[in-house]
Amino acid sequence: MTLFRPIRLPLFVAACALTSNAALADQIRFWTTEEQPERLAKQQALVDAYAEATGNTVEIIPVTESDLGKRATAAFAANDLPDVIYTTLQYVQPWAEAGILDIDADTEIVEDLGADTFAPGALATTDVDGDYAAVPVDGWTQMIVYRKDLFEENGLEAPNSYANIEAAIEALNNPPEMYGFVAATKIDENSMNQALEHVLLANGATPIREDGSVGFDPEKLKEGLEFYKVLADASPAGDLYWMQSRELYFAGKAAMILWSPYILDELAGLRDSAPPTINDDPTSRELADKTGIVTTLSGPSNPDGATWAELKYFVVSTSANSDVAQEFIEYAMSEGYAQTLSVGPEGQFPVRRGTEDEPEKFVEEWSKLPVGVDRRAPLGELYPQEVIDELVDGLDTAKRWGVEEGELATASKIINSGVINQVTRRYIDGEIDVDTAVEQINDGISGL
Repeated sequence: MTLFRPIRLPLFVAACALTSNAALADQIRFWTTEEQPERLAKQQALVDAYAEATGNTVEIIPVTESDLGKRATAAFAANDLPDVIYTTLQYVQPWAEAGILDIDADTEIVEDLGADTFAPGALATTDVDGDYAAVPVDGWTQMIVYRKDLFEENGLEAPNSYANIEAAIEALNNPPEMYGFVAATKIDENSMNQALEHVLLANGATPIREDGSVGFDPEKLKEGLEFYKVLADASPAGDLYWMQSRELYFAGKAAMILWSPYILDELAGLRDSAPPTINDDPTSRELADKTGIVTTLSGPSNPDGATWAELKYFVVSTSANSDVAQEFIEYAMSEGYAQTLSVGPEGQFPVRRGTEDEPEKFVEEWSKLPVGVDRRAPLGELYPQEVIDELVDGLDTAKRWGVEEGELATASKIINSGVINQVTRRYIDGEIDVDTAVEQINDGISGL
């Protein structure tokens, strides 16, 4: 298997005699949304290593993530797109439809690297008529963080299903000493959007039907809402979001929470601004040792379950020097992959586990990358192998509303409308019953 694209003459000559033939080398432009100084420095190290290996150079151009869409549209209109862009899921389908992406080049990269070396769920998000519109680079999966020690003491199964979570709440919920769960209930917070999408995806409930029309399957939605009310009833009163869930879990007063992997370094006492308070030592790893995680959750109507994932991609643009752009991406996804992931390893899980010859190569390299702020240590030293495996395996079942149907933009409109959060909160608070909630949600999103 080719690890990165062979350099074609005369580029091969330039690579072999870089010092004397530097003028023959090509330079490409690379847009990245990882624009913090320390992250730019790590990306610079990647492109420096690439230049040394190939003779070709990369100009890094930082772009604020919120500006990425309008800048790409303007650059496309001016025929001035960069060669390579590091982007989020939300742009893959629209850019493919607009002609911004060189789908043939991106497909060739995936096939060169080996499609079977990528996490299936992550790769599925790039599918356009059987081709790959983008190259998945990294991602993170939303997690159910739970007190593994309490689950073991009470003979409870891991919280990987509606039923197992409900059983754990029944056994462990004892407020205010211990809340069975801390669910997001603040309707204008993104944490509630993510939590509800994860919970409903777990039961196969999606607002986009196979034919592209809008509307949830009523029974799947009803089961999901009833389960979310169980979570909310086991939570403190009030408008809750990520902050309260972290504080209560860190204080030893929550059995389960939903969080991103950015909690992992804090949980292990590596960040002074968010220390565990379960004991008197804010640098203690006690809570990390007592914690387990689950990424794939299942509901009664979807026993296979699903994971909510945030994913990032490399894409080759239709304005690119295609050969060099492909070569750079393949290098960044093979020889340079550990450096690519080092930009933020606690939130950049490898979507490519390894090569055909070394199937776990990149997972092993990633687990040794240091995380943390005030203190640093590799995830592989902080957490046991089963946690590392769970983090990466979650990408196999990665899902997002609207992706499979090619209607991600519509799904985003539905989420951003706030209808699902607002109606769910009225149901949680007892203002309406679940059947009314199902009806109001489907009526409220039908025009979107």
